[in-house]
Amino acid sequence: MLRNFVIGAHLALAASLAWGGEAGHVVFVTGQAQLAGRPAALDAVVQEGDQLSTGADGYVYVKTVDQGFLILRPNSRARIATYQVDPAQPSNTHVKLELEQGVARAISGQGVKQARQNFRFNTPVAAIGVRGTDFIVFTDNQTSRVQVVSGGVVMSAFSASCSAEGVGPCEGSASRELFAGQAGMLLQVQRGQATPQLLNNPALTPDQNEKPRQDEPVGKVSAGALSSTQVNLDPQRSALSLEAIRPASTPNSTPSGSDSVSVPPVLVTPPVVVTPPTPPAPPPELPPKAQEVFWGRWSTVAGQAVMPASIQGNSVDSPQFVGEYAVARVKGATLVMPTEGKVSFTLNGSEAVVQKSSGEARANVDSGRLNINFVDRSFTTDLGLSSGTEKYDISGKGVIDLKGTMSSSSGSSTLIRGYLSGPNVEEAGYVFKNTTYPGVTLLGGTSWKR
Repeated sequence: MLRNFVIGAHLALAASLAWGGEAGHVVFVTGQAQLAGRPAALDAVVQEGDQLSTGADGYVYVKTVDQGFLILRPNSRARIATYQVDPAQPSNTHVKLELEQGVARAISGQGVKQARQNFRFNTPVAAIGVRGTDFIVFTDNQTSRVQVVSGGVVMSAFSASCSAEGVGPCEGSASRELFAGQAGMLLQVQRGQATPQLLNNPALTPDQNEKPRQDEPVGKVSAGALSSTQVNLDPQRSALSLEAIRPASTPNSTPSGSDSVSVPPVLVTPPVVVTPPTPPAPPPELPPKAQEVFWGRWSTVAGQAVMPASIQGNSVDSPQFVGEYAVARVKGATLVMPTEGKVSFTLNGSEAVVQKSSGEARANVDSGRLNINFVDRSFTTDLGLSSGTEKYDISGKGVIDLKGTMSSSSGSSTLIRGYLSGPNVEEAGYVFKNTTYPGVTLLGGTSWKR
């Protein structure tokens, strides 16, 4: 009896550990979207076992713990069945995603790239494994289609030798491969089919069921693959505006709540075995975007304010000042302010000082968060500072005008002035002053990127 109890306890503990891992976090959300039965929120943690769903206007971008992406478009439902990544022992990595309906895009992270044999993407009728890194899937309860943006996939219909409960790709005589170099091609499986079909029908591509936003992260595109901009897997590097709204649904769209899809007649071709083409040389990386927001500490020389070297060396608009710090944006900077969605930024550079009656000391910015809501053009931010053994936590909030100028609101505990910049609002910078700690003034500047 005791032995059975101990075994049961161990099994329960193992199950809780298997389902308790963090898979990633939400980096973009707009419209109707749910995560684990609650409204999806920016920066929300996505755990193993969580279900994601979107309504008619919903989009969710999840950045995984290994720097990949899972993107869910409108009228879709997916589940993170397993997401266990072990960089030190790739053989211990296991990733399993399930698309129950709708359209999703998967861009593999480093963990998946190192353990492709342990990756599985399930639909109601098919199993998909990866030969590369970036693909788009449409499914309803009867039909699944996959198109490759970069790399390749292997697709198999569920059968006695390929079950939904399995791990890794199903490979054999009934599986079919598709690579990005096969221009315009897609793989399709319908319920009851033994082997996927290789089709060339633009009307059946997943993008025709639910359109992508123009700010979707993009990946390296092989010659002849999907038409797309040059890519680097970072959403902030897209040259397209966040303001794009989803076009009206096409006749091929799946009605909300329906288990079937109306499609034009399909020319069924005999199953073929595709020999993978020789991978083309990777395209050159795009040069990094030039910095457009600068800040620094100014000084007084002979009674005149002298701008910091970081601002002096650039042609900028009128700087904004907070204490001994100034922030400015280059003249003619490109900015397109979105009208929807929420985004989070990552701290990319900082400098701070602590001023007391006894003197001034340098401070480190140990942590930071900057979130922007484009609907009401507001921002919130938090910083964690330290100087020696002393630690300070400060926060601020404010508004952003249509020109991308950031200003703290009257209810903010921190005085903030700054700018947004970039065609896709991929850069931000602000200077700050906080006096909430008695006898202490905290000053500094921060740079941010998406």
